[in-house]
Amino acid sequence: MTTILATKRAAWTKLKAHYEKIKATHMRDLFSEDPERFEHFHTEACGLMMDYSKNRIRSETIALLTDLARESDLAGWTERMVGGERINNTEDRAVLHTALRYRPAGAFPAGDADVMPGVRDVLGRIRRFTEEVQSGNWRGYTGKPIEAIVNIGIGGSDLGPVMASRALGAYQHERLSGYFISNLDATQLTETLKGLDPATTLFIIASKTFTTQETLTNAKSAREWFVSQAGEDAVAKHFVAASTALEHTSAFGISPANVFEFWDWVGGRYSLWSAVGLSIATLIGMDNFEELLAGGNDMDEHFRSAPYDKNLPVLLGLLDLWYRDFFGAESHVVLPYDYALRSFPDYLQQLEMESNGKRVTRDGKALDYSTGSIIWGGPGNNGQHAFYQLMHQGTTLIPSDFIVPMRCQYAIRDHDEAMLSNALAQTEALMKGRSENEAKQALIESGLTGEKLEAAVPHRILPGNQPTTTLVYERLTPRLLGSLIALYEHKVFTQSVIWGIDAFDQWGVELGKQMAKVIMPELTATIDATTHDSSTNGLINYIRKGRAASG
Repeated sequence: MTTILATKRAAWTKLKAHYEKIKATHMRDLFSEDPERFEHFHTEACGLMMDYSKNRIRSETIALLTDLARESDLAGWTERMVGGERINNTEDRAVLHTALRYRPAGAFPAGDADVMPGVRDVLGRIRRFTEEVQSGNWRGYTGKPIEAIVNIGIGGSDLGPVMASRALGAYQHERLSGYFISNLDATQLTETLKGLDPATTLFIIASKTFTTQETLTNAKSAREWFVSQAGEDAVAKHFVAASTALEHTSAFGISPANVFEFWDWVGGRYSLWSAVGLSIATLIGMDNFEELLAGGNDMDEHFRSAPYDKNLPVLLGLLDLWYRDFFGAESHVVLPYDYALRSFPDYLQQLEMESNGKRVTRDGKALDYSTGSIIWGGPGNNGQHAFYQLMHQGTTLIPSDFIVPMRCQYAIRDHDEAMLSNALAQTEALMKGRSENEAKQALIESGLTGEKLEAAVPHRILPGNQPTTTLVYERLTPRLLGSLIALYEHKVFTQSVIWGIDAFDQWGVELGKQMAKVIMPELTATIDATTHDSSTNGLINYIRKGRAASG
């Protein structure tokens, strides 16, 4: 199927002309034009209310953006995805992560192959395992129940479990604690293990092939730590895996009964819904994990059925594309005001930047437009005392998503009121800013006059006109979290369809892995490295000699 560049579509041309008309308009004026703007630019689904009225748009903007989605055949590509077509064309794979959270009985609507028997079998095995651990019936080598769950993975096998486990900490079993190891720097491994008792520690090794360098390096070191205290015979009681490589897991000492399968149609950054979510399910319980899946399925159904002008993922994706490709915004900040979601921006960095960080179409044609935003962020309250300054008075356009709970998981009224007032005030301040007259009046009221007044005014002006989208929910539950994650997954997919790119491969990541395998033996070689560029050769040789000199 030949891919048409987005810039060649009629809706794109119309959007470009529309942008020229609206680009200089301040949102203050947009709100003056339409006092009912909130009513016209908010929508709700799956426990989430999305207010997108504080964006640099008019109704015509949304109409043109949704026309672009239709002209790009978003509906058709969505059906190809859930229908099991191999839309990850560079790896010749289907993309069926939505099947992992499919809740209705019967077959998933995925072409000829019914994947649900396998999915349901693994979910059943996860349930039995988690119930054994949580009940205390799973005993370690000394007969004690498990207390520490250590997930060892990298990429999607780490970021998803870390994010979801932290987000749902209020649902965690009271006896269990979760730990996550991903970094090749041994500091993370060492600092995690030194506080643990091997007799009550269970390791989950998450690696599809069981050959991933980072994961296997950490897994082998964790095994050595464990065996040095408990012995080889105890390994099977304390190590399980999410993997498909039974030969490798058996060689490691993991019983085949304790290896939980997932499939090649599960991409790493979409894998928390699969057996990779074993650590999540073990910590929060299988009923809560099933609720997480149900929330994802809720958003799947909304994405497939809602009209585009009421469709949360479609609107979120179109707005980001509007700023990326027409306003030239390079970054997008995600600001959770729910501390439970403190790892959500990190999770979205992989989801969005690995998916849409592409420079060619599905059929290899070079793009003449930008794809993918730089995703960053952190807890909103902390950011107010740090990077918000750049957003308020810097020279860069930075669209943002505010994620705001009505009540936090551990609700103390005064805390909730303070959190909410800060979140809402920031969206208003970013939109309105402060004019020269307003700044001058505030200074006059503070008692400043004359030259000091005139000198102070420029430093008090805030341009405003920084777009924000606010997602509000009552309280973070497993089901709500599932919907929130799936919301961003479908946002990314929406953008990839319009941009005409494969959102499910990651060949850029693979290059670095391949080159690392070449460099690794050179770090301990007895002769200088000469086969790389002068910088890389110099770095290898400098480090090799420095390590040798220091012993």
